[in-house]
Amino acid sequence: MHTVHQLCDIIRQTSYDIHIYHGHGHLEKVYENALAHRLRKIGLNVQQQYPIKVFDEDGTLIGNYMADLMVENQLIIELKSTRTLAPEHIAQILGYLKSTRMQHGILINFGSYKFEIKKYIFTA
Repeated sequence: MHTVHQLCDIIRQTSYDIHIYHGHGHLEKVYENALAHRLRKIGLNVQQQYPIKVFDEDGTLIGNYMADLMVENQLIIELKSTRTLAPEHIAQILGYLKSTRMQHGILINFGSYKFEIKKYIFTA
């Protein structure tokens, strides 16, 4: 089993390799499939379109989201294919972390000429 830090290193390198090979310009789903495929190929447990439920303070279900990837049940990955990351992208990954009560998430943008990857840690 890998630590979160080891997973982050693997994901960062694998994502960079995908960025170099495929470049920018594809739809987000292409990069999601590529990253999931390559991570599974090295033996990691990867779930695509991981369901996230959002509850109100009284426990009422108020929404459902889908995170792009869940790796080893430890790390949420949100992918983008945009010119640049925006504050709403950061809010999205932090919202996913808060709703799942998970600590670690990675936001990756494949749409820019320059590879962008950021790790986020959520503490309540």
